[in-house]
Amino acid sequence: MKKFLLAISLLLSAQLAEAVIETYDFDNEEQEQLYYEIISELRCPKCQNQTIADSDASLSRDLRFIVQQKVKAGETKGQILNYMQERYGDFVLYDPPVQPANYILWFSPLIIFLIILVVVVIRVGRRTIDPETGDVKMNDTHSNEKGE
Repeated sequence: MKKFLLAISLLLSAQLAEAVIETYDFDNEEQEQLYYEIISELRCPKCQNQTIADSDASLSRDLRFIVQQKVKAGETKGQILNYMQERYGDFVLYDPPVQPANYILWFSPLIIFLIILVVVVIRVGRRTIDPETGDVKMNDTHSNEKGE
């Protein structure tokens, strides 16, 4: 029984280990370099945070084929990226352009950083050090003003 289970597990693992390696023919080395440069700059619309070069999704395979066809047809990198952007939107580009529609995505980290910086400066600026004891005291303008 153990030998039977071992044989079945080996057969199943052999099926899983089989991988397809895509090979495309190009007219010259420059086209091949352009192809690899483009597929490493395009995000897979189906996969989260993977380039179409890294993804095994069927959509990525199709996109790689389209890129290969367009490179062989003599299209430039800009033309291919524009085609993909028109078809799949800015999401397909790993480095999307700065446009009014996505200002919040580009500038929100800077705005959050500046807010945190201002809060820290204000909090640190309210501190005073007692020269005799070396204790740090907060100069809070909203402190209890009844008997002070």
